[in-house]
Amino acid sequence: MSRKQSSSSKTAISSETRLRINGPATTIATVFYLFAILGAIWMDARGFSDLSIFIFVAIISIIGTFVSLSLKIATQWEKAVVLRMGKFRQLSGPGLFWIIPIVDVIANWIDHRVMVTPFSAEKTLTKDTVPVDVDAVLFWVVWDAEKAALEVADYRVAIAWAAQTALREIIGQMTLADILVGRSKMDADLQVIIDERTTPWGISVQSVEIRDIIIPQDLEDAMSRQAQAERERQARVILGESEKQIAASFAEASEAYQNNPTALHLRAMNMLFEGLKEKGALVIVPSSAVDTMNLGGISGMVAMSQTVKTE
Repeated sequence: MSRKQSSSSKTAISSETRLRINGPATTIATVFYLFAILGAIWMDARGFSDLSIFIFVAIISIIGTFVSLSLKIATQWEKAVVLRMGKFRQLSGPGLFWIIPIVDVIANWIDHRVMVTPFSAEKTLTKDTVPVDVDAVLFWVVWDAEKAALEVADYRVAIAWAAQTALREIIGQMTLADILVGRSKMDADLQVIIDERTTPWGISVQSVEIRDIIIPQDLEDAMSRQAQAERERQARVILGESEKQIAASFAEASEAYQNNPTALHLRAMNMLFEGLKEKGALVIVPSSAVDTMNLGGISGMVAMSQTVKTE
């Protein structure tokens, strides 16, 4: 949160406090003013003296002005901090309430709804000296309007600065890897730190959420290459493990065929059949296998049968 933003928000809040319009009080005051005017016209028509008319108009106008300045309305989600002669008097609202003009002053209107404050930490160094930009959102609520009004000058600006400072502190204590994979831990740590700072102000932090983490582009490219190399390494390891398992299977099969030449002969015939049943298939068999397993005769018979079928 920049200084420009904080000053503009502060100006907006103060302007909202000064320009707060009370509809019922304005309506009642208008009715009194109209009654004073109509009464003055009627009295003048009846021949009353100018002094009597002036006193009547003055009294009615004073009553209307008093009502417009005394009657206040607070909405359902807020309370008004009332000071009497500069000292705290009470919290008023929600609904209608009265104050004494000049003597009583409404110092602030405190909103009791859940508030949302975005904040960020730009170019903050991590524990391993990597500059990062972090954006976050703070959810908080005022649970004690008196403390929020009396203990801190502007609680909205104060909580924004407290959140930004806590975020920078957390980033400086963590490495980049911990920040990238530990957002939930950052959220919890930020909530604890900010809540400790805002509790004396009557403000409770409900949650903190990290929105985005931006790292330098060259570092992002390097991390991408590192991740790609790691995936390639894992693929090679998996391929090697597969080769070991295949080799173990072949070794086990060779032991089974070593003392059972009939099984080996049947397996050779099955392999040859599987190869020849496909149209246009070409099977290359070593000469030693042909002599040992009599594959030459078998292949010749298969070829002859195919020739007969073709004719």
